Amino acid sequence: MKPWKHTKKVAIVYDRVNKWGGAERVLLALHEIFPDAPLYTSVYDSKKASWAKVFPAVKTSFLQKIPLVKSLHELFGWLMPVAFESFNFDKFDLVISVTSEAAKGIKTKPDTLHICYCLTPTRYLWSLNDYYFKNPPVYFKIFPFFRVISKPFVGYLKTWEVKAAKRPDKMIAISTEVKKRIKKYYKRDSEMIFPPVEFKSPRSKTLGKRGHYLVVNRLVPYKKVDLAVSAFNQLGLPLIVVGTGSERVKLKRSAKENIKFVGEVSETKLAKYYQNAKALIMPQEEDFGIVAVEAQSYGVPVIAYKKGGSLDTVIDGKTGILFDKQNPKTLIRAVRKFEKMKFDKKRLTENARKFSKARFKKEFLDLTKKMLN
Repeated sequence: MKPWKHTKKVAIVYDRVNKWGGAERVLLALHEIFPDAPLYTSVYDSKKASWAKVFPAVKTSFLQKIPLVKSLHELFGWLMPVAFESFNFDKFDLVISVTSEAAKGIKTKPDTLHICYCLTPTRYLWSLNDYYFKNPPVYFKIFPFFRVISKPFVGYLKTWEVKAAKRPDKMIAISTEVKKRIKKYYKRDSEMIFPPVEFKSPRSKTLGKRGHYLVVNRLVPYKKVDLAVSAFNQLGLPLIVVGTGSERVKLKRSAKENIKFVGEVSETKLAKYYQNAKALIMPQEEDFGIVAVEAQSYGVPVIAYKKGGSLDTVIDGKTGILFDKQNPKTLIRAVRKFEKMKFDKKRLTENARKFSKARFKKEFLDLTKKMLN
């Protein structure tokens, strides 16, 4: 799809530009549609987010001047509302916010169209509020003062976010689960457009014999990689874990020899891990879960927790297996069931194509044109 030829001035807004992941793929897809649109964000780390150099400009808030904020942003969550409200979008006809936190709270004039692509309502305020307080970031352990004062600020941020969520003219959810959260927490309706996934063609036309199971994840507590490690310690089957994070050392210590941790890998190396995998293990609840679609695009079935984004991306019994309880016993039972099943590569890749970048760009552009006309 060629970039949209238009005379409208467009801006894109994102919470923070300091990493690479699923949301960042959304931003690059939007850049392909609106190549002249600058990117606004609270903080920008050009070394960790070199992908953002394709934008004509990356404009940051006053937070950019605060030492350490690029890597310790959790300590500055209470300043995010002020940061995004400080931007001026008066010269733009269309502003697109991509957000799982405060970017939705930008202020625009009445004749500026604001479309919010909501990745999820802020997790630590809503869906994972209890979890975050039971498992605070490591910085809160180092600086206990921040943990003491955080609860009052959570109340303030919740009140602000409910008001901020009313500002976009249109809110788009990335999945059925996120659509439900928007209705529950923000009391407003939303449309749904699945995020873009780059389609990968399997190396061979048949699945063939594959050697290992695969986890592709950040190694942080709520991703539940410990559940996969515990299950495969008992199964004794080969498991490769791609990713890094705060739980890496702890997980490696608890893992037996059949489990291999490979850290962050290149796209080429990741492709090889997918191509030789029996199945992707996804023990966590995802807002959407791009890796589940990536795996299927390689002809790899998915064994996933039956909640969140997996309900949109995995067809139980056809492109994978969904298990309903997050414990080792249930996951072990799902893997053993999988070992007795066969999956059709064509069905897997066809399902993956439903989430293509071309489809995302068309749906997003169609909606934008409709609202601007």
